[in-house]
Amino acid sequence: MRKSHVKLFVPGPIEVRPEVLQAMATPQIYHRTPEFRELYSELQMKLKKFLYTEQTVLLFTSSSTGVMEAAVLNCVKKKCLNLVNGAFARRWHEITQACGVPCEALEVPWDKAIRPAQVEAKLKTGEFDAVTLVFNETSTGLMNPLAEIAEVVRRFPDVLLLVDAVTAMGGVKIEFDKLGLDVCLAGVQKCFGLPPGLTVCAVSERALKRAEMVKPKTYYFNFLVMLKSHQKNETPATPTIPHLFALNLQLDYFFEEGLERRFARHEEMAKIVQAWAKKYFDIYPEEGHWSKTLTCIKNNRGISVDELNRTLIREHGMRISNGYGDLREKTFRIAHMGDLTPADIYGLLQALEEILGLS
Repeated sequence: MRKSHVKLFVPGPIEVRPEVLQAMATPQIYHRTPEFRELYSELQMKLKKFLYTEQTVLLFTSSSTGVMEAAVLNCVKKKCLNLVNGAFARRWHEITQACGVPCEALEVPWDKAIRPAQVEAKLKTGEFDAVTLVFNETSTGLMNPLAEIAEVVRRFPDVLLLVDAVTAMGGVKIEFDKLGLDVCLAGVQKCFGLPPGLTVCAVSERALKRAEMVKPKTYYFNFLVMLKSHQKNETPATPTIPHLFALNLQLDYFFEEGLERRFARHEEMAKIVQAWAKKYFDIYPEEGHWSKTLTCIKNNRGISVDELNRTLIREHGMRISNGYGDLREKTFRIAHMGDLTPADIYGLLQALEEILGLS
């Protein structure tokens, strides 16, 4: 059993402020009461403001992976184009295949961004009616050009754009309506700064109409089943009510800080870490596409990342993340998201310099 708190600088779950943890201890309410409907309605107003949308925002008691599955099950009638340049983009392709949904992967090297021209060339074939994109790839610290890709997809009226914003939503501005997105999802254990267990998913009217045309292959993840309850400020199954209390409070903190200031704070932390990484190591993805919420650093010094982490935890009570999958020990990742501050980041980097003997 852990005896002391270890501060998390990993890409999720991340640090959760004590007040938010306390909100999860709010006495339970029954989810078929006016009290719950009032809570749900309040959350809708705040989430729409947060995502710059007038459209539907569904709340799934699930990890993000479940809602990635929901997106392809509800939104693909013909064939899906999966844009793949990282482990979680690859996962979405595997999910699409596992669901029996016709699909094709457009794959590029993991340190390279998806280019809008590549997407356009594929869509011109007329084969596809949906595209999946991981906006911010957690495995590589690469941020794909969402706005530019969305602009391309909008040229094809029958094609829906489904976006995994798992390590972006809450740290980067996402204007759902302006971008013309159809599905945009994120688990709350990343930039939202909550414990895992809930996924926020904005869904366009186009996506809901597509769901009407697709033969249902799921119940729990069925957009139309969710929508029917949503319209009554309810969920079809028992939701994770403690998370809803916490999310309601955390959104208040977002607006108190100011959304633009929140996004600017994430960008400032990213610049601090990335300048440090370039000074002592190097950065894995191509320049111009570095994430604003986590940095994937090339281990060109050949250090043992596992040993570094053990020492960091033991001597400083902090944890960073090893590389993901095939990038383990070849890279390491530092998250700078949620309620962390530049002061937190400077403290971590000072500890790393001390352990590694950097000067």
